[in-house]
Amino acid sequence: MDANQIAYTANERAPAVPQWLNKGDNAWQMTASTLVGIQSMPGLVILYASIVKKKWAVNSAFMALYAFAAVLICWVLVCYRMAFGDELLPFWGKGAPALGQKYLVIRARVPESRHRVTTDRYETTVPFFPMASLVYFQFTFAAITLILLAGSVLGRMNIKAWMAFVPLWLIFSYTVGAFSLWGGGFLYHWGVIDYSGGYVIHLSSGIAGLTAAYWVGPRLKSDRERFPPNNVLLMLAGAGLLWMGWSGFNGGAPYAANIDSSIAVLNTNVCAATSLLVWTSLDVVFFGKPSVIGAVQGMMTGLVCITPGAGLVQPWAAIVMGMLSGSIPWVSMMILHKKCSWLQQVDDTLGVFHTHAVAGLLGGLLTGLLAEPDLCRLILPRETRGAVYGGNGGVQFVKQIVAALFIIAWNVASTTIILLVIRLFITLRMPDNQLEIGDDAVHGEEAYALWGDGEKYDPTKHGWHTSSYSEVTAPSRFVDGARGVTISL
Repeated sequence: MDANQIAYTANERAPAVPQWLNKGDNAWQMTASTLVGIQSMPGLVILYASIVKKKWAVNSAFMALYAFAAVLICWVLVCYRMAFGDELLPFWGKGAPALGQKYLVIRARVPESRHRVTTDRYETTVPFFPMASLVYFQFTFAAITLILLAGSVLGRMNIKAWMAFVPLWLIFSYTVGAFSLWGGGFLYHWGVIDYSGGYVIHLSSGIAGLTAAYWVGPRLKSDRERFPPNNVLLMLAGAGLLWMGWSGFNGGAPYAANIDSSIAVLNTNVCAATSLLVWTSLDVVFFGKPSVIGAVQGMMTGLVCITPGAGLVQPWAAIVMGMLSGSIPWVSMMILHKKCSWLQQVDDTLGVFHTHAVAGLLGGLLTGLLAEPDLCRLILPRETRGAVYGGNGGVQFVKQIVAALFIIAWNVASTTIILLVIRLFITLRMPDNQLEIGDDAVHGEEAYALWGDGEKYDPTKHGWHTSSYSEVTAPSRFVDGARGVTISL
């Protein structure tokens, strides 16, 4: 045995590499976790900061940044085991920390995926990687749900109210949906399909976002009438990170680097591309020109729609889902929204209801129709098929509807109660004087030093700058070549 073989054998027998550990599965799970994390940090941070009006760039980015950090701490302190731990109620797990080494180094267990064993209670997944990998992977899903929800209340929610809302909504809303559908709750045992979060993440964030937008109240009238993106190209960079990260989002759901993971990644990208093209085509037909923002929305609805069934449908079905996700949410946003007085009154800043609730519901229902039996057999613990494949497929479609109604009802109720409680102590909406100014009033910082057309910039009055700092470092004049004017600093 040469030196390399001896070193390899020693490594295989090391305490850090137990016999049950599959290095490939563990490496892919950590990679998938990183991809999903990048969707939020920096993906949605960049997208939010650039898709809003200039004066809200810092605030919008900070809401996403804060949520990512706050969710992680709450997740390891109590929420992971509320979502994936021992049963407390049919829809909720027992909260407990996920911080101890004895807990994190054991082999991961969760009731889904193809690596299953039977316990006295139910079939349990035993992936070939440690609990630490699973805890972090599922954290990235929880974090992006809160950040997506934030898109409904950008540009007016009191940042202190948001700071209180994030942990409360994670505890009392997200963990309920996650446990019910993924963690061994009653919807999981009933056989409802939610491959990677069409209901747990997207339907939840869309419904909760619309509910939050109602209770927080609208933006200023001037902001609602004119809310242009401050940087379309940077918005595309954020959207690109979101799209590419979705391969980890859906590809990591089987908890293994297996065939189903490959199918899920392919379907994810096929559906997103189809949806983008359909949405863009509708923009051209009805408005005469393609919209870059519209293309991003079409991309988003495609990614959301495929998520509930990414590893369970054939690629031709992914194209069908993309065609529908590029058209039905387009109709709900561009036509029905303008005809529904109630939807117009509720100020959903980025249209999260349309891009996530409508698309997530659509994806869940289409999965109930199009889930292919052989693909379901690769990952699901029981015989499952979509309605188009006959057998019990019709019953599966009904299950998908009932699960959607539960998620909708729970999120409306929990979000309402949480915000009404917060409102007793903190005003949900910023005062009008802060809304008129934006980032500088809320954070004392601005994204752009020069943000007004021809406006004079005084560094002693904006952000964290001091007069002594500006005298030493700031240039005295700036020539704006585009408009041919000189701006004094």
